[in-house]
Amino acid sequence: MTKLLTISDLSKKLNLTNLDSKKPLNYVLRYWEKEFKQIKPKIIRNRRYYNNQQVELIELIHFLLKIKGLTLKGVKKILDSNVNKLDDYKSDSLKAQYYKLKIKNKSKKLLEKINRIKNYGKKISY
Repeated sequence: MTKLLTISDLSKKLNLTNLDSKKPLNYVLRYWEKEFKQIKPKIIRNRRYYNNQQVELIELIHFLLKIKGLTLKGVKKILDSNVNKLDDYKSDSLKAQYYKLKIKNKSKKLLEKINRIKNYGKKISY
């Protein structure tokens, strides 16, 4: 069974939050949903839920727009064509850069968890 994320959870995961109030900027994801035909969340009782495949796609869109600085039109061209599949084996491709960043972020989170466990697990000697 796949885990479904709400639109707020996904906004927080992508760091799409208001800097002051820390509230998720859900309108960004709703806008992307209108712009990119590939984004199709499940709507249950008027709430949007995203499966793992949709989350992966939205993370790629976020990477291309926010980190690489591509335009909406440029990202649409990449998603509509099979450019991503063609440059899978190039180490300097957009897809390779995306996966490198993703692995780097996951590694940071794992290291933080390990350090928390180490600190929590230390015994105090009297």
